Amino acid sequence: MRIILRLLTTALGLAAAAWLLDGIAFPGGPREGWPMVREDLVPLLLVAAILGLVTAVVKPVVTLLSFPLVILTLGLFLLVINAAMLLLTGAVADALDIRFRVDGFWSAFGGSIIITVVTWVVDGLVGDADDRR
Repeated sequence: MRIILRLLTTALGLAAAAWLLDGIAFPGGPREGWPMVREDLVPLLLVAAILGLVTAVVKPVVTLLSFPLVILTLGLFLLVINAAMLLLTGAVADALDIRFRVDGFWSAFGGSIIITVVTWVVDGLVGDADDRR
């Protein structure tokens, strides 16, 4: 259940980023209205799954290798790492022929902040059954 909830909150964060930023999009995306969002639901969930895998597998290695830089910048370099993970997700989605694009570093930077804030808020509102005990 926790994995499904994480996938849905990440998908919601991706949808918010695509809606708020021009540089992140599911071609046809949320700006075309809710019927297009329904058509983009499968690509949205696939990209959320890819982002989850990239974050679980690649991000710890990159964070460990850049640990001195993270310490030197008082943790701000983690924002750059998050943007890089979103760019990598866009590249993997493109390789798998999934309709998702990230136009550049600054779009990925803003998108990673939006995704983080949205998932943080939704996780805070929804919570987890284990947290309520």
